[in-house]
Amino acid sequence: MESTSAVNMLSALGHDGRLAIFRLLVKAGPQGVAAGQIARTLDVLPNSLSANLNILAHAGLIASRREGRSIIYSADYGAMSGLLGFLMEDCCNGAPEICSPLTAVLARVEGCGPACAPKSPA
Repeated sequence: MESTSAVNMLSALGHDGRLAIFRLLVKAGPQGVAAGQIARTLDVLPNSLSANLNILAHAGLIASRREGRSIIYSADYGAMSGLLGFLMEDCCNGAPEICSPLTAVLARVEGCGPACAPKSPA
């Protein structure tokens, strides 16, 4: 992952509303959540939700798909795993006990199956 991508992702997550949306989508799993349900769950106005979803999508953290009249949003677990890996890439420098709790978290994310597989470069 390039620094520019990491900065964009971290910037997108550096807002209370967007972080709440992303965490909701991570908890929901690969099936995702309809935009209307996100708005109701987080008590967000539709125009604010739309803007925040666009920022998260532009950063590559979420994906959307249409199902009937609904737009379903889901976390991009590959992007999330890539960001965590990037942040931990040079961790520890000879002191693995520092990063062992973080490594366990990353292993759980990577163990969530095909939905979590990092995107291959296009």
